[in-house]
Amino acid sequence: MEQRERRFSETVDIGGVLVGGQNPIRIQSMTNTDTADVASTVSQIKELVEAGSEIVRVTVNTKEAAAAVPTIKEALLKQGVEVPLVGDFHYNGHILLRDFPECAVALDKYRINPGNVGRVASFRQMIEIAIQNGKLVRIGANWGSIDQRLLTRLMDENTQLLFQPKTNKEVLLDAMVQSALNSATLAEGFGFPHDKIILSAKLSTVSDVIQVNRTLAAQCDYPLHIGLTEAGMGLKGIVASTAALTILLSEGIGDTIRVSLTPALNEDRATEVRICQNILQELSLRAFAPSVSACPGCGRTQSTFFMKMAQEITQYVAHSMPQWKTQYPGVENLKVAVMGCVVNGPGESKHADIGISLPGTGENPKAPVFVDGKLYTTLQGPAIAQDFIEILQEYIHQRFTKTQP
Repeated sequence: MEQRERRFSETVDIGGVLVGGQNPIRIQSMTNTDTADVASTVSQIKELVEAGSEIVRVTVNTKEAAAAVPTIKEALLKQGVEVPLVGDFHYNGHILLRDFPECAVALDKYRINPGNVGRVASFRQMIEIAIQNGKLVRIGANWGSIDQRLLTRLMDENTQLLFQPKTNKEVLLDAMVQSALNSATLAEGFGFPHDKIILSAKLSTVSDVIQVNRTLAAQCDYPLHIGLTEAGMGLKGIVASTAALTILLSEGIGDTIRVSLTPALNEDRATEVRICQNILQELSLRAFAPSVSACPGCGRTQSTFFMKMAQEITQYVAHSMPQWKTQYPGVENLKVAVMGCVVNGPGESKHADIGISLPGTGENPKAPVFVDGKLYTTLQGPAIAQDFIEILQEYIHQRFTKTQP
């Protein structure tokens, strides 16, 4: 998919992480622990950050949760984990921020839902606390909790149209956009800085998310946080999130992203972070780890050897990245190919930085290795996989080792 020039947006600073403008598209995640459980929340935040999350949101819905936030921040810093923390507030955010000033200080950003915050006075109180503490806000409209007063007004106005009234769905989407923009205007009217606001409008349907964010992007220069509000589980959630994010990001829309994947029982919470990384990397917007391409297999590759080797190399790369990213700057841009037969194997391997073309069924049991587009050596025998990994490691060492000036 052809990418358009990235939409202009203001640059905002979330706890030292720059978002918007020409800064990298940032990956966000959210804990699903009870925030009052400090140990569990700290552990999960650390897990998310180690996976690559650059901003982490925590639920702040009770007095206990609000009281725990400063302790969580302190514990993270003691463990060397520096990540912006976002407080997810809804019905009682103004009370919690007022009654727990240490929480208001510890957080780097407050997430405010216009449909749930209630009265203007409550919204204003949250904005004024953000001003006092120099914090950012994300005004996040959500179709599950749309401002009913706004929606009712727009519905009434629509029914009075004599020609071509909008559908209820179209009015709902309009309400989403207006809710976010009106709240941002209201915040600025209370003295809140323009460059400390991020907007989001989240729905569960791919086409609706795309439409709303296109409209929002055309009407403001606030940085946009994009994603589905409830993507779903497993394959469905991955496909839906990828579809929505890919289209918007390819149109230059989106400054931070999240995949809101419903985890299976005992599933790694950091899965949503890795999905975000893969989406950004496949769109050539960012690079996080060497990419390993492999053919899907066919009748020419009835042996499972190449599949096992592709899996082994992929796991080796993933296992090695924590060390590589500090030892070999730039290694995340490496392209590796593991191909299964002579049809496309040699050609695909030549296009990668380093690749191997394994013998297909009935072919000469030899595996040519290509480095930087040229034949490097030919492997054979029972240790082909290990021999290739050794060549790969040596290639990485020679190419990405920093030389002293």
